[in-house]
Amino acid sequence: MQNFVTFVFSRLKKLSRELRLFLTVFVAIIFVSLILLSLNYSDQKETSLIPPKKYIKNLQKNHQPIAGKHDYQDFFKEFEDAEYDLIKSTKANATFVTLARNSDVWGMVKSIRSVEDRFNRKFHYDWVFLNDEEFSEEFIDATTAVCSGKTKYGVIPVEQWSFPSFINTEKVDKNRARLKKLGIIYGDSISYRHMCRYESGFFWRHPLVNEYEWYWRVEPDISFHCDINYDLFKYMEINNQTYGFAISLKEFHKTIPSLWKHTKLFLKKNPDYLHQNNLMDFLSEDNGHTYNLCHFWSNFEIGNLNFFRSQKYREYFDHLDKTGGFFYERWGDAPIHSMAVSLFEDKEKIHFFDDIGYTHDIFTSCPISKKFRKDNHCACNPNDDFAWRSYSCTGRYFDVKGLKKPDGWEDYT
Repeated sequence: MQNFVTFVFSRLKKLSRELRLFLTVFVAIIFVSLILLSLNYSDQKETSLIPPKKYIKNLQKNHQPIAGKHDYQDFFKEFEDAEYDLIKSTKANATFVTLARNSDVWGMVKSIRSVEDRFNRKFHYDWVFLNDEEFSEEFIDATTAVCSGKTKYGVIPVEQWSFPSFINTEKVDKNRARLKKLGIIYGDSISYRHMCRYESGFFWRHPLVNEYEWYWRVEPDISFHCDINYDLFKYMEINNQTYGFAISLKEFHKTIPSLWKHTKLFLKKNPDYLHQNNLMDFLSEDNGHTYNLCHFWSNFEIGNLNFFRSQKYREYFDHLDKTGGFFYERWGDAPIHSMAVSLFEDKEKIHFFDDIGYTHDIFTSCPISKKFRKDNHCACNPNDDFAWRSYSCTGRYFDVKGLKKPDGWEDYT
């Protein structure tokens, strides 16, 4: 650079005074610009790929779901890959939670692989596995191998997976036989009853789950069909949501004949627990007199664990548990979660993930927007989408919350 400047000034001596002045100023400007550019580049190397936190916060806050009040197709899109370090540093205090048996190992590996490919490879959230017995070495090795986050394996305390002292087991056996005769799925299963009771009242108390604020429930043999290009946990956290679901449907009445009666008795004793802006009308079409069987399917749910840790939810579970309904009937955790969040929480904090392509068993959620499916590499048939079918309760959810249904929804009824 010094030789270059010497050469330029030697040539300038042969030119007119005015021209020499002009060229001197011009060269000086270029020289200063080069220095500033060099300094700026050095600084930007450390920061330019990471947008300000304020920018991210505003982007997240302003994002809404696809249909109705919300629309978040491009959530996190502007910095999906390059800004990974910042996304990692602002992760929610969250984990996946799975209740599984050792025999579920390969169905679980399939589920994890789907979650990782579509979502968690970007975010590396932890995974907590719970079992009523010690996990096998095969299960631990196989699941750890496909998880990008930390894996943790816990055993459920015996007292949380057995009959409480107040349960009449002869009555349980009699009612199990009756439900089996009626052809009710899991009607005679004892382990299914323990599972539903555990998911209703205990999973959030396990020491491995205690350290987290958010959970995403994942079961064996599920599939996700679309890329999830934003952090669902952070979306829930930043938008002050409590509970999120992808599929809703109606429960078998014969499995929960007295659940609503006992729920109403609890509310009668604790009227202050009913939120003023509740979602009661999602559950009942006659102002709470009867239950319409609608519930959020809990095999995919994302929720704030502090809701379940709250005094009102604990008291609600204890009230239900003492009736024996988990064993004498066949109460599922899904209607219990649904009733609790719909009655005790602000309805604006219950969120429908209409951008999640998801299948469990015979039911599928598949976004009906052709553009969305293309942009997010969805591998599902919109004709399989359950949301707008007659047995689904998602349409009622939209009506009760005053949300606009997506364009063309009538074609998928």
